[in-house]
Amino acid sequence: MADARTPEQRRNDLHAKANGTLNATPNGTPNGTPRAASSAVYQGGEDDEQTDENIFLFVPNLIGYFRIVLALASLYFMPLHPRRCSFLYSISCLLDALDGVAARKFRQSTRFGAVLDMVTDRCTTTCLLVFLATAKPAYSMVFQGLISLDLASHYMHMYATLAMGGQGESHKNVDASRSWIMNKYYTNKTLLFVCCALNELFFIALYLLCFSSPLITPALLPSAGLAAEQVTSPTTPHQPAPSLLFPSPFSAAAMEMARANKMDSMVPWILTLVSAPVMVLKQYINIEQLVKASQWLAEGDRKDRHKAMREGKLKKAK
Repeated sequence: MADARTPEQRRNDLHAKANGTLNATPNGTPNGTPRAASSAVYQGGEDDEQTDENIFLFVPNLIGYFRIVLALASLYFMPLHPRRCSFLYSISCLLDALDGVAARKFRQSTRFGAVLDMVTDRCTTTCLLVFLATAKPAYSMVFQGLISLDLASHYMHMYATLAMGGQGESHKNVDASRSWIMNKYYTNKTLLFVCCALNELFFIALYLLCFSSPLITPALLPSAGLAAEQVTSPTTPHQPAPSLLFPSPFSAAAMEMARANKMDSMVPWILTLVSAPVMVLKQYINIEQLVKASQWLAEGDRKDRHKAMREGKLKKAK
């Protein structure tokens, strides 16, 4: 038989049952029967209830999905079309600030949205650094180190927050006594946006330089025997005549041709130099985040071991 009670009536009945007051008689027991032992008392409550909202369709999460679509599109254009790739990648990064605004405006801040946001950031940055590592093999170890630092610091920080702070604790709630710079980084929204935006801008500019500057890509220099009037400088790359010898758009030779696709390197050089200090600051914060999270976890381990020793479950090493 279907339950004809309204949701509010069901909640009230659950609360009454939990308190042992449903259909209570003067002696304080339900239906006049002896009160059950404490182990038989109803264990449910408000913590077990949930709304019927579709979290996956919240506005901030929809923005997050759109960010992923833009990121995938930028990856498709990344090998041969630097302008399109940079435009799509930049829009995806800028939307990172918009989803936070939407979450506060519509009161739709969720743990799923926070994790989706962080995973998207990590994946897009990693993909760009992987491309830079392949474009500049001599510096591949540097880019691999940056990828490892970014992933390790954020994973360690998230895990330490959940393990030590509890399930409801946000990874952005960093006490100033634990790390002053991380407290400012996560609590000051302007500082957070500037650091993240200029960090991404540095790598985007470096990516553009791979297609425009002979200083970054020596293959852009003119070969011997070219006409004297074809002048190549750090800001004016060599522009070879189009060729149909390499029809495959994803061949190594086609990529070399695409690198010299009439792009001036003046603006990318300016963006690189302007954003470089912030990029260095962001990497320092990543190191700080990794170290502090490790210390926080070690602190919890020491507390657990001390408790186990006090209860006799663990013998102290001699």
